[in-house]
Amino acid sequence: MIAAALGLSACGFGSEGIAVSKDDPNHEGAMLFSTHCAGCHTLDAAGTQGSGNRGERTQGPNLNERLESKEDVLFAIQNGGFSGAIMPQNIVVGKEAEQVAEFVAKYAGQAAQTSPRPGQKTSP
Repeated sequence: MIAAALGLSACGFGSEGIAVSKDDPNHEGAMLFSTHCAGCHTLDAAGTQGSGNRGERTQGPNLNERLESKEDVLFAIQNGGFSGAIMPQNIVVGKEAEQVAEFVAKYAGQAAQTSPRPGQKTSP
């Protein structure tokens, strides 16, 4: 029963339309992300607003503001995130997991802001 609830909570909520062209090799990954990850994660390229309209308990990271590597995304998919708290393990597997990881690695972090490092000057 709990597994079914987690599976349903991770499906398609908050999708507003995929911004990745059908000709883009990452389009299938965007569609998979929109279907499986939208309930918790925000990522404009997939048209998802998951963490923007959900309770704190089910919020996943806002991926517009967070850079991710393909390897880290695959780790999170396979292991239920990094904290193991909410995200279901293996929400997508095999080729689909690879497609989602490639898509997220390419499009995540586009709104990320970096802070200056110690001793580094900021631009006016």
